[in-house]
Amino acid sequence: MPPTHEVTNQVPELSGHDLAEDPTLLAALRRAGADWAEPELHELGRLAGTAEAGEWGRLANENPPVLRTHDRYGNRIDEVEFHPAWHELMRTAVSHGLHAAPWRDDRPGAHTARAAKFYVWGQVEAGHSCPISMTYAAVPALRATPGLAAWLEPLLASPEYDFGLREPSGKRGLIAGMSMTEKQGGSDVRTNTTSATPHADGSYRLTGHKWFTSAPMSDLFLTLAQAPGGLSCFMLPRVLPDGSRNRILLQRLKDKLGNKSNASAEIEYDGAVGWLVGEEGRGVRTIIEMVNMTRLDCTLGAASGMRLGAVRALHHATHRRAFGAALVDQPLMRNVLADLVVESEAATIVALRLAAATDRSLAGDEHETLVRRLGLAVSKYWVCKRGPMHAAEALECFGGNGYVEESGMPRLYREAPLVSVWEGSGNVAALDALRAMTRQPATVEAFFAELDEASGADRRLDASIAELRKQLGDLTDLEYRARRLVELMAVTFQGSLLVRHGDPAVADAFCASRLGGDHGGAFGTLPVGVDTEAVLARARRV
Repeated sequence: MPPTHEVTNQVPELSGHDLAEDPTLLAALRRAGADWAEPELHELGRLAGTAEAGEWGRLANENPPVLRTHDRYGNRIDEVEFHPAWHELMRTAVSHGLHAAPWRDDRPGAHTARAAKFYVWGQVEAGHSCPISMTYAAVPALRATPGLAAWLEPLLASPEYDFGLREPSGKRGLIAGMSMTEKQGGSDVRTNTTSATPHADGSYRLTGHKWFTSAPMSDLFLTLAQAPGGLSCFMLPRVLPDGSRNRILLQRLKDKLGNKSNASAEIEYDGAVGWLVGEEGRGVRTIIEMVNMTRLDCTLGAASGMRLGAVRALHHATHRRAFGAALVDQPLMRNVLADLVVESEAATIVALRLAAATDRSLAGDEHETLVRRLGLAVSKYWVCKRGPMHAAEALECFGGNGYVEESGMPRLYREAPLVSVWEGSGNVAALDALRAMTRQPATVEAFFAELDEASGADRRLDASIAELRKQLGDLTDLEYRARRLVELMAVTFQGSLLVRHGDPAVADAFCASRLGGDHGGAFGTLPVGVDTEAVLARARRV
């Protein structure tokens, strides 16, 4: 009997490659003076490209965390159980310093090196990036209280992943979470009702409900609560120094659209013990240091997802044939693929530029501090906003195969909207950019100084810069126009970086389609004349 069918025209698995073989990423690393990190970055990139790492990502998402509120005897335990694959992902991330390690590293470009590794390893699985990012971001906030920083920072920066509920000082390494929002306020944290009552020993007792707590299995949290002096920031460990469990009760895990591998929870503070971080009444100013770092990671995460989507789509189109030719050789598909690569490169170059600004800002460069303040706000808005559209188009390149879970594309698609919501949705990010410009006018001057570095190199970019100056000169209905204005700022910023530092073919395609007006509203509408082969070569290196 002949077989009922034979398997042909199926795309081989994308594995056995180096995810760090990314020319835009590597060039940004060198510009930041962090080329010393390249060997480890490639080591991590090769691991990220293995079938084993891919399996960790699949298993962690298909076996999501489970909350155990009580043990068999009825005692509260408030534990979150994870699949072993989750722990492998976390162990790898921590051992390679994707968490708080850069804060203990005085080599040039340490934060850019960390950003590059975060970008590469996040392509394996994005959910575990949340606690990694929280841990990274907790350190600058904790430094507002030197005593807490001296106690916790060495453990947060440790390369040891040590999961489990134990007293912080007895662990080899710590992971941090964030617990800010409440059900009545969301991003409007000044409406928080959780109370903090001071005690004679210098600690506080916190009582209240938190609607969304990132990484509830963490060793410690930064949280906001109303103290006698106003809204304040606190550090709460899950296990107190005497070994007893803090009164942090995990009520339920959120059932989310994506990010399935990671736990997010509602929690109750029932007289939980906390220590003040910074000053009473300055909680938002204190915790904003954490928010700024996680907003950088949102931008990096979106760029990481775009790179993954573009490479996977190109790999599929290279090996899949239709109508007598490989998909990649069909003119319209080439347009789509090239457009996906252009968007990916633009996201990568701006995210790594902001990571380099972080390095320089921490070194005392005031100009870089100003560029980072405004550049991060506009990029967090736009790059994260583009992620879901990019993921949808990359999925569509697979046809019906992309809609099937086995392809991995549905997970990418579900994950993509998260970073646009996390740390302030689109409106919050756009209004934050306006706030930066009105409260710190010097940020506008620094931003234009950055754009003017590319002045005269491309007429379309010059026209976009001129239009931006015009838009900012008109304050009428500024808040109503915020999204359009911030979008223009973001794409002009990306265009200036691509013209100065990017591949010429990518820069030309970006300026023609994003700045020149010669494009449609969908991906795959690059104008005639774009060198699609040179653009696609940027993603073929893996």
